[in-house]
Order: sequence, then C-alpha cells, then structure tokens
Amino acid sequence: MKLERLEGEDPRDVLRALRGALHGAGPALGLGMTEGPAVDEVPAGTAVVVTTSGSTGIPKSVLLSRDALTSSAMATAARIGDGAWLLALPATYVAGLQVLVRSLVAGREPSILGGSFSPHAFAAAANTMASSVGGQRVPTYTSLVPAQLTRLLDAADDPTVLGALRSFETILVGGQALSPLVRERAEDAGVRITRTYGSTETSGGCVYDGRPLDTVSMRISGGELQIGGPTLADGYLGDAALTASAFLRDPDGRRWYRTGDAALIDGGELRVHGRIDNVIVSGGINISLDRVEQLVRAVPGLGSAVVVGVPDTRWGEASVVVAPRGDALRRSESTQLEEAREAVAGAIGSHARPSRLVLVDELPTLPSGKPDREAIRRAVVALH
Repeated sequence: MKLERLEGEDPRDVLRALRGALHGAGPALGLGMTEGPAVDEVPAGTAVVVTTSGSTGIPKSVLLSRDALTSSAMATAARIGDGAWLLALPATYVAGLQVLVRSLVAGREPSILGGSFSPHAFAAAANTMASSVGGQRVPTYTSLVPAQLTRLLDAADDPTVLGALRSFETILVGGQALSPLVRERAEDAGVRITRTYGSTETSGGCVYDGRPLDTVSMRISGGELQIGGPTLADGYLGDAALTASAFLRDPDGRRWYRTGDAALIDGGELRVHGRIDNVIVSGGINISLDRVEQLVRAVPGLGSAVVVGVPDTRWGEASVVVAPRGDALRRSESTQLEEAREAVAGAIGSHARPSRLVLVDELPTLPSGKPDREAIRRAVVALH
C-alpha cells in the first residue's frame, strides 16, 4: 500500500488526506516522518503512520489502521456522546489526529483553531461552534493537554474565556498526568473535563477517568500495565524487533501492548504510578521520578513542575525540580523548594527529596504540548 508523507502541519491538509485514507480511497498518510524510515510502502489497511520521538528523542513510526482509528472514535462517542469537535492540538499528534477522525466518523466538519494557541483564540473558536439540529443543541467537545487547560484557567477571569470553557459537554485532557490542583480549579470553575490515558500505540486515549473504553481491556503483568483491544496499532514501521517487544500475543491470538507504565487496577479503575524506566538510583536506592513529580505538583505554585534526574557527585543521581517562574505565586524559591522536599519526604522518605529547584521563564515542550523532558534534563545538567 502506498504511503504519502505530509510535509507540513496544516490541519486542513491533514484532514483532506485523512478523509481519503480512512475511506480507503487514498494512500496511507505519513505524519512527522522526516525522522522516520525511508519507505514508500506500508501494510494493507494502514490509514496513518505517526512518527513521534516522545520524551526519549528516539523516533518511532507507529502503524495505525483504519479499523483501529475508527474503533477508537466510535468507543469515545459511546462513552461521552456524539457532537461537534474543536481541534486545538497539532493534527500531527495522535490526540489532535483523533479529533479529526471522530469528526469524520460522525460526518461533521471539525472546527479548527488557526495559528498559535492562546486563551482568546480558543474562546473565539469555541464561541462560533453553537449549532442545533431539529431544535436540539449539538454538544461540543475538544481535547487539550494539561498545559493548555492551565493557561485557559489562568485566563478564566475573562468571562469570554470562562464561557467558552463551560460551553463544552466535556474536555478530554491527556498527554500527561493532570495535577490534582488543576483538576480542582476546573471543577470549581464549572468546567467539565475527562481525564484520558493512552498513547499513539493505542490510537490515543483509551482509558477515561480511570475506566477503559468499552472495547478496551487492561491487565497488569509484572507491575506493568498492558492494553488490549481493537484500538491497538499494528506495530512500528520498519522495526520488527521493537514491534515484537512492545506488542505481545497470547496463545489464543489476543494482542496486548506493553505500555511501560507502572500501574495497578483497583476495583476496575486504573491508577498509573509513572514510567517503569523513569527511575534514578540515589545513594543506592531506587526513586521513581514520576512519584516525586506527582507530589511536587501538589505544592502551590509548582503545579506545572517537571522533575528530572541528573548526575550527582555525592549520591550518584539526584532529582531536580524545574518549574515556570510565573507560577511562583510571589513566594521565595527557597520556600517552594522546602515545601516540595517536605511533601516528598512525608510520602516517600527523606532519601527521595529533590536536591534543587530551578525556575525558568518557560518549559521547553514537544510538538504535542508535553514537556520535553530530555531537553529539560540537558539544560539542568548544563547549569553545572
């Protein structure tokens, strides 16, 4: 099957090519493939190849079939309802791509936020979506990453922005863990949100508010979360070894994706604790940076913080908190660091306390809107 690489990131170009790819009338669509393998053919049934470096900097080209993408879209509609969608994320990122897929599956044209993201541009786009069919209002939806939601809540003293946020039936929020403080702010503002968990390999979000979509299965093996169901990718283009490592097959033929996330399932609800491999060894003790970050983000003013591991002459490795300067809430850096260290010591132990707090004007991000953890780590190391 032919593969057509899309050079730019214009969402309208993506939508046009995606329409043909989903209906089988056009070639498969290649997104972000400047770093991907130099091939022109993909397996039959492939709709989109999404190449993403993620936070590791190692590119992976994920094969997503028409069946996987549409299964995800239909399962989402079954869970949260059908309606009109606003694209506020890059269309080359799986969460943005799925906004377009859901729109096409529902037979609706998506609204598209043009230019760079800002609260007022978002509000203007959202406030043009009001429509009705047979006298009934058409529900509206959008998908955001936590950093976008935080910016919108920061601007919600503007009635136009707050009204736009409240106009959505629900806002899917994923891409990274959502801080409890941000979630509480959204609830207090009357903004309806749905926390999502998933990856490119699962065609985007597949677990909503801790519960899997109806067609999705979850299991824990060796402490690692594995996902099954029709939304799974077919594997990685040009990398059979990585495909075999990440996608398992039971004797009965059922496929599972190894997420690499440490998790547990409590009463049918998923609780993700962080990446299995996002661990440092400090003073001979293993420390989960994801767990430290979760605790640090509960400290006022550090809700957007990122925790990275760096070499340390005394302990071997140590954790460092990096946070936007604007979130400091007019408190001293030393006060914030001490509160973060106390929170971590109280929950994990004194050995896990972060060594430093670094305030920056802006956190570097990936095209998906997630923090670029590798770039942040390199910048902290360079400060020495």
